[in-house]
Amino acid sequence: MRPATATAAAVTTLIGLGAATFAAGRYASDAALKAPAGRPLPGEPRLTVHATGPGRITLTRSLVAVRPGTYGLTGTGVHAVVGPVLEDVPHAADTVVRRLESVAHGSLDIGTKVRLTPQLHTGTPSSALGIDHQDVVIPGELGTLPAWVVPGPRGTWIIAVHGLGGTREHALNLLPFLAGRRLPVLAIAYRGDPGAPVSPDGLGHLGDTEWRDLDAAVRYAVGAGAERVILHGWSTGASMALHAAANSVHRDRIAGLVLDSPMLDWEATLRALATARRTPSVLLPLAVRAAQGRTGLHGNRLQEAADPDALRVPTLIFHGPDDRLAPWAPSRELAARRPDLVTLQTVPDAPHAAMWNADPARYEEALRRFLTPLI
Repeated sequence: MRPATATAAAVTTLIGLGAATFAAGRYASDAALKAPAGRPLPGEPRLTVHATGPGRITLTRSLVAVRPGTYGLTGTGVHAVVGPVLEDVPHAADTVVRRLESVAHGSLDIGTKVRLTPQLHTGTPSSALGIDHQDVVIPGELGTLPAWVVPGPRGTWIIAVHGLGGTREHALNLLPFLAGRRLPVLAIAYRGDPGAPVSPDGLGHLGDTEWRDLDAAVRYAVGAGAERVILHGWSTGASMALHAAANSVHRDRIAGLVLDSPMLDWEATLRALATARRTPSVLLPLAVRAAQGRTGLHGNRLQEAADPDALRVPTLIFHGPDDRLAPWAPSRELAARRPDLVTLQTVPDAPHAAMWNADPARYEEALRRFLTPLI
């Protein structure tokens, strides 16, 4: 082969490899950044319904099916609520029986494929729980954001912000507890959610840009009479809360933070999301770099928002070692470095954003102790 021909062939090969590498990185980053709102998180296996009876349901036995606590059970056209495992009822070795609390809609026929989800309820505070609420819209950076306001007489508002794969219905889990303490609650949708504006690039940013919608919610609450606000965020919502507490023009009104399964290491979360969507391990570094390049994600911004030395308000963290999407080591470090402000409630046997589900009574008691001096 002549030198000029050989050089041209080599250049063509390199260009082809470069294009293939770019495409692979883009594909892998899509797996991490395109988590539809209201859909089960990646990596959550499907279970099969084997039988139902009065107040009980039999499911395929697995580590997921025997998780302690209370969960939503969702499948095509069906949503139900299941409680703890019932050990004292007959069942086959390859199945597990859980308490069936309610069926919101659909039918749990034998053979139905379902998944556990942290979100117990569907609908609005009024339709799902019988709790009065108002539908409002919040002026946001990209357009109007739908939200629910549950009124209460106190001057401290709770602003609830869901996380990855969730919707504002996630906040319904806690509404009976919060309403019982006469706290106004603002539960928001943000960019990418149903009814809210789409992110300009169509991708999720793990809270890095979404926090500005939470900032708009803080501004709305203050304008509606809130003297103080407490930000309660799950997953990416927890990251958004940290960003808002550090950067909001109304940060002096933020009296506390409740962080459930906070994503404090976005690179680790990107890798975990891509892995859960069966991205080959060789592509994981490409996924992280492609995600950063496409979205502008920058670790320094999150590190600054979660800087222990810069934290100014009391913070309660719910997190545990079984979270596969948001490592809990950064939560432990934050609590260890700021014991004067940060309380870590360790929750075993709970997947991402399901710390309440694992033990609702324990969660709410820790939340009660945290909120009492702040309201």
